[in-house]
Amino acid sequence: MQAPELSISQWFNTDQDITLASLRGKIVVIEAFQMLCPGCVLHGIPLAQTIQRTFPGDEVAVIGIHTVFEHHAAMTPVSLKAFLHEYRINFPVGVDKPGSGPLPETMAAFGMRGTPSLIVLDQAGRIAAHHFGQVSEMQIGAQIATLIAKPSLPEA
Repeated sequence: MQAPELSISQWFNTDQDITLASLRGKIVVIEAFQMLCPGCVLHGIPLAQTIQRTFPGDEVAVIGIHTVFEHHAAMTPVSLKAFLHEYRINFPVGVDKPGSGPLPETMAAFGMRGTPSLIVLDQAGRIAAHHFGQVSEMQIGAQIATLIAKPSLPEA
């Protein structure tokens, strides 16, 4: 299934807007998180940082999506900027646009159940894996390595 495009109101750690279309040809790892989510801080974000350090940037792009569906007043872009600095998160992070319902737009478009969520897109921009909660490093490493070893063909 082709991934929907991201719906981002503001980017951090990049000086240009990022689109999934602009990342075609690379495997894309999306880590959806909230900074007040214990599972995100303990598992999701460190896993994304490990993926970024482990795989070559010309083959694997790691991006974060701060997708706020609770505690809105506490999780502002100002707070997020400080959070990214304190946790030394240097991959690009986008702020998910608020949706018309309770879920932000990107979170709803991808059918995420909560945070942390980790989504892997193949080189053609299709969803290759969609995880909710804690993911083992071995499992995600194997999924990414398989995609690197066997690049996908673009959709016809």
